Amino acid sequence: MADRHTESHCHHQHPCHLPRKTGHRRAESGGQRPHSTRTLNLMAKSTIYAGLEIGTHKICVVVGEAKRDGAIKILGVGQAPSRGVRKGEIVDFEKVQTCVNDALVRAEDRSDVMIRNVFLGVTGAHIESLNNRGRHRLPDQTEIAEDDVEEAKEIARSVSIPQSNVFLHSVTRQYIVDGQEAVRQPIGREGRVLEADYHIIHGVRGRVQNAIRCVREIPLEVEDVVFNPVAAAQVVLTREAKMQGALMIDFGAGTCDYVLYEDGMITASGCVPLGGDHITNDVAMALQIPNGRAERLKVEEGSVLYEDVAEGEMLSIEDDTGLVLGEIERAFLFEVMNLRTKEILTQVRVRVEDHLGRLGAGIYLTGGVSMMKGVDAVAREVFGIKVTRAGSAPVSGITATFENPQYSAPIGLIRYAQILDSEKPFLSPLKRLGRRMQELLSSVTL
Repeated sequence: MADRHTESHCHHQHPCHLPRKTGHRRAESGGQRPHSTRTLNLMAKSTIYAGLEIGTHKICVVVGEAKRDGAIKILGVGQAPSRGVRKGEIVDFEKVQTCVNDALVRAEDRSDVMIRNVFLGVTGAHIESLNNRGRHRLPDQTEIAEDDVEEAKEIARSVSIPQSNVFLHSVTRQYIVDGQEAVRQPIGREGRVLEADYHIIHGVRGRVQNAIRCVREIPLEVEDVVFNPVAAAQVVLTREAKMQGALMIDFGAGTCDYVLYEDGMITASGCVPLGGDHITNDVAMALQIPNGRAERLKVEEGSVLYEDVAEGEMLSIEDDTGLVLGEIERAFLFEVMNLRTKEILTQVRVRVEDHLGRLGAGIYLTGGVSMMKGVDAVAREVFGIKVTRAGSAPVSGITATFENPQYSAPIGLIRYAQILDSEKPFLSPLKRLGRRMQELLSSVTL
């Protein structure tokens, strides 16, 4: 990842992630996390990170260690069923905090690490994006200096967004020197006009604040706030896929998030506030059964390829006790699922329509709903290009279970943290941390 609206604030030392004492247990699942006064000295090159995704279906905490060669070792994963979240956004603080605590305790037990700071993944229909360029004319000299680059960046970042919104990401796409595009490192080049091309992601301040404050009250410190698909893309999309052009869709329970790359540059991103829960709701209404039973039916028997079902093939409908309530045609269930899936993916297509002709690597589907039978075929029908179902890239550690699509975002948060730390930002970690959190939590609008 590249530059942000404010300097990023990863810690090169992470006093927030401490090896736990042998035999130490925090709190039982569901209990309160005690305040710890214990401190340990870590080696300066400690690179342990924790990522937290508060999803509509599950809450997941991942602890990972970044190695010098760029590899990531997952030390522990803790998850809990999610309550108090709707369409990716927190609607009940107490329920969410209980679920986060459950996931946190499990992650700590499995990783043997006490977690104090997290990279927090967020989503929601309020999150929007745009591309903007900052144009800076060099005053005297013709060799581009660092100050010239910073000036172009500031101009690019000075874009008008709603007063109620806050910047989440300001990602450098490219520099343009005297009209020459795709310049990655302009410092030292000869030129008169320097432009900085940025992808800017922003969301409603109050909703971002809610997520931060909910986590802080646990208590955990938030090291950074990351738009979920930006994190997931770091482990789903290869450098080659980004260069060829790729659209990654993170199809979750409450939202369908996406991020699109062209020529290695992030070009579009956003969130459609529809997901797997809406498919479940449609099944429940169509069959007049409880949502819990509809979810199990969708997962265990469902498919979105209703054309392939034999005519007249029936499916028994049972209640929660196993009592048979009746039968329906299997094709009817599949058609209900197909229609909603197609609607959701079509909404993503409408938002990226202008870019589809430049996606040489095609579409990568990830997220829990991407595992639904036939969803890749429906995506091919909707978008008309190559579709790949993908989980996170292979990482070492206890990962055999977690290399599936539903863990792309939380594992991506670890990779995101690793990339930010490697950028050697200008400000010290404490100054960066203070500035970033002040920006996100301040009541003053930008």
